[in-house]
Amino acid sequence: MSKGKKSPPTLWEVPDDLWERIASLLDELDPPKATGRPRADARRMIDALIFRFRTGCQWNHIPHVYGDDATIHRTFQRWQRLGLFERMWAMLVEACEDLGRVNWEWQAADTTMGKARFGGDQVGPNPTDRAKDGTKRSLLTDGAGGPLAAVVAAANVHDTKLLEQTIEAIVVERPEPSEDHPQHLCLDKAYDNPTGEAAVDKHGYIGHIRRIGEEAVAEDKKSTQHAVG
Repeated sequence: MSKGKKSPPTLWEVPDDLWERIASLLDELDPPKATGRPRADARRMIDALIFRFRTGCQWNHIPHVYGDDATIHRTFQRWQRLGLFERMWAMLVEACEDLGRVNWEWQAADTTMGKARFGGDQVGPNPTDRAKDGTKRSLLTDGAGGPLAAVVAAANVHDTKLLEQTIEAIVVERPEPSEDHPQHLCLDKAYDNPTGEAAVDKHGYIGHIRRIGEEAVAEDKKSTQHAVG
């Protein structure tokens, strides 16, 4: 970051302008019921979820100022079923596009594995954690690191099997690559196989895949140059 520029403040509560957009989505996807018990304040629920995701705390450790933890969790589950969070994600990406801040020219995809303490449908033996149950998250980002797509699978699913699914999960309509506006996709050596290359070609990317053994060749060349020197 260049001198004189300050990083944006950490987001702990939804700002007014963003809340207006979220409120319109809630009116569409989760309008209040005409009868029955009034729902918890939606904006306070959003703030509670921001706190939960930023801190990683357990649901019952969310401060009481946000409301009852069971209510917050039920609200989260309902909104997830309704597709609210994906719509919010798409809305933010579209806003960035309007500002010319989405770098479609360069993109990257990779995966990460984690534990599956609470089970779920997308669970499998993690080969890096003594075959304990785990999940794998496949993420695609733009050139600035902004997330464009995410897919969750069992930990034992190979990265290349998730690549095409991840590309197709981009939350907004992806611009069509062209000769004047190409799109490059950077991948590590886990994608150095026919399945990975096929997904890159199918979706019109110019692939930049780290080749298996490339590190060893580079290290040998470096050692040879050092010995000669």
